[in-house]
Amino acid sequence: MALVNEHFLKLPGNYLFADVARKVAAFKSAHKNASVISLGTGDVTRPLAPAVVEALHKAADEMGREESFRGYGPEQGYQFLREAIIKNDYLPRGIHLDINEVFINDGAKSDTGNIQELIRWDNSIGVTDPIYPVYLDSNSMIGRSGVKDDHDRWSNVVYFPCTAENGFIPAIPDRRVDVVYLCYPNNPTGTVLTKDELRKWVNYALRNDVLIFFDAAYEAYIQHPDIPHSIYEIRGARKCAIEFRSYSKTAGFTGLRCGYTIVPEEVSAATIEGERIYLNPLWFRRQSTKFNGTSYLSQRAAEAIYTPEGKAQVRDTINYYMQNAAMMLERFRTLGYEVYGGENAPYIWMKTPHGAPSWKVFNDLLNRAHVVCTPGSGFGPSGEGYVRFTAFGSHANTEEALKRIERWF
Repeated sequence: MALVNEHFLKLPGNYLFADVARKVAAFKSAHKNASVISLGTGDVTRPLAPAVVEALHKAADEMGREESFRGYGPEQGYQFLREAIIKNDYLPRGIHLDINEVFINDGAKSDTGNIQELIRWDNSIGVTDPIYPVYLDSNSMIGRSGVKDDHDRWSNVVYFPCTAENGFIPAIPDRRVDVVYLCYPNNPTGTVLTKDELRKWVNYALRNDVLIFFDAAYEAYIQHPDIPHSIYEIRGARKCAIEFRSYSKTAGFTGLRCGYTIVPEEVSAATIEGERIYLNPLWFRRQSTKFNGTSYLSQRAAEAIYTPEGKAQVRDTINYYMQNAAMMLERFRTLGYEVYGGENAPYIWMKTPHGAPSWKVFNDLLNRAHVVCTPGSGFGPSGEGYVRFTAFGSHANTEEALKRIERWF
């Protein structure tokens, strides 16, 4: 008989955001006249940039003509997009990449979850806490995370707490960890690392032969000039880090699905015998086996954001969301609550009123104010006592939600 992968049974019953969606759907079903405003899940609301829409129309027309129709594309992505990424996202920051180091995907979530296939099941992993759930869940599916204890901590995971007490800056561990996950600007806290702080992690990785998986999905929201947009701005990072990026939040591609992963040719891992194996060809082998590539339409749409018109239109949308973030920060602080993030990221991380459990605040806000947030406990042990708000709503909905929250507080 077929035997189930029992590691799946160790996971929480639902993925965090699926659990939030289920609770919201149940509330709406029971309160059909309630107008619910979501400041919870990180889905965007602004329409695609006109330059992107124009590129989609043009690409669709190409697919409708025999002479320009395209079937399967390159698993690694079309050359036109990979070249645009290097030219626009990296060269202006003094980062030189080879085109074969760029892998187009259908969104950063897929690759951040799948990248762990390149390492042995018994590697140790370290994560900032709180953390985006995909990193831990994907490792748990193969058994790498161990089992959860009564405090929702995985037994084989090293946690780097990020709290108000340490300024949400994770401490470098005092022992070696095989693989470290970093996400900056951070989801869920909305906080960032300076170049000096990120350099500490790269130096730690180089000294201890550690592999860093660096999620930079929100780099487009960075406002301050001293905050690094890429880990490759740090000398030596090409030897120890793989970077993930997404167009979902940058350009509103949550419905289109497109992003990319950088796997430098220098980054490697070891066999038990000590032989160094470069990960770039392994990732290409994995992708060409399990992935048929991102759609031509999505890649042409992504290419359009690098045009002068596309850059300006995307920046306008990002500024729109960051205006929401500024509005939320100002209102929460006026109410006297501790809030973090929101200056270089579209997320607001708020300490719960009177230290209430995060799911209680979620339920109270939903039932009394008809506003959705995300409970911090879903992001890890250090997330308890906080809730996350997103800036991805409209100005009108954000303002209305803040009025309701103010009445509730």
